[in-house]
Amino acid sequence: MPTTVTLRTSAFKQVDVFTSTRFAGNPLAVILDAEGLPDADMQRIAAWTNLSETTFVLPPTQAAASYRVRIFTPRTELRFGGHPSVGTAHALIEAGRIDPDKPLVQECAAGLLPLRLAGDGNDRRIFVRAPPARVHPPDARIGAAVWHALAIEPRAAHPPRIVDNGLNWIICDLGDEPTVRTLAPDMAALASLSVEAAAIGICAFGRAQDQDYQIVVRAFAPADGVPEDPVTGSANAAIGAYLLATGQLDAIGTSYRASQGRELGRDGCVDVCVDAASGAIEIGGRSATCLDGTLILPRHQDRSADATAGF
Repeated sequence: MPTTVTLRTSAFKQVDVFTSTRFAGNPLAVILDAEGLPDADMQRIAAWTNLSETTFVLPPTQAAASYRVRIFTPRTELRFGGHPSVGTAHALIEAGRIDPDKPLVQECAAGLLPLRLAGDGNDRRIFVRAPPARVHPPDARIGAAVWHALAIEPRAAHPPRIVDNGLNWIICDLGDEPTVRTLAPDMAALASLSVEAAAIGICAFGRAQDQDYQIVVRAFAPADGVPEDPVTGSANAAIGAYLLATGQLDAIGTSYRASQGRELGRDGCVDVCVDAASGAIEIGGRSATCLDGTLILPRHQDRSADATAGF
């Protein structure tokens, strides 16, 4: 007997984040009408989009929030994500779902996160305050595994550290831009290390010279189905916390720009603002919508012996 499926639809946008140029930056799928959608279907949709993250917009559960968002990779749900937060706010403003002239607060699994807007139209940058970060002390065993997986000589001055800001990132200071740009890591080793360290991935950065950005970044999350992420808000927030904790922020500045994604042909920039007194970190940038339409969602599926329904 054929499967009977009752369908409903959702407004849908695919947004390139941390860029004002379409087909650059980091793509994000935004499902704007996700109320009532089961967790399993959210995960299936995120696997189907095959993007590093897909977000699902829901009514807020807390009075202070403007909206609620759930964030999924192709394999799991995240408590926080930088490019999902910036891109979802862009999509909601563009769709007229939230008022950019009012204070905006995102509700997600990591809590209530204030948003800040700078500029208008194509020049608008959206900033989200990352969850408070905890910078772990160096771990010699993890450090050795990082250098092995990245296939480079150890840097003793500032060893890798795990930074928890809603996600665990292993942050690696490689010193200079050329070293970061030319990395050719062992993805299997990075995936194994991520699982062992309970980290979403490994993020490497180095300092730039004579550029309109201050650092260059690459982020790898092969254990979560994302070998290299184009432009990563949460990892850049974690770098800001690492720089503050290791006393290196003054040399770069409390407001700086990071370049990421060039190696994937998806050049983007993340603006990072660090409050050195409180440790609060904002990450932000521009966004550009590439797809704007309607997605058909499964609402109810009758059980059947030959059920193989898809979307």
